[in-house]
Amino acid sequence: QVQVVESGGGLVHNGGSLRLSCTLSGRTFSNYGVAWFRQAPGKEREFLAAISWDSSSTEYGDSVKGRFTISRDNAKSTAYLQMNSLKSEDTAVYYCAVKEGLYTRLYIQSTDYKYWGQGTQVTVSS
Repeated sequence: QVQVVESGGGLVHNGGSLRLSCTLSGRTFSNYGVAWFRQAPGKEREFLAAISWDSSSTEYGDSVKGRFTISRDNAKSTAYLQMNSLKSEDTAVYYCAVKEGLYTRLYIQSTDYKYWGQGTQVTVSS
């Protein structure tokens, strides 16, 4: 079966940085687009970033544009979310999701994705 696993979350102070990782097993990683979402308590799941199978296209949510960078290494079957200049409002559970296809078009709705990781907690303290 397809397995998606996030890692790299933790506690960081305002202004700090974290890098999240997302691994896919059970399928060929390069056949999938990847996206990152987050969900804070009491809020809807929020789109953060997406990347196409070949890294030719990326898209970012307005709240993280300029601070977060999505990337991928198909040889390692891993995608990354580099998060800089973290703020308290970035505190959330962060999820990786994948969507099969070689499209360069990017999908930013959570309902577009079938396969999800279990999430990794990111806490930013003031």
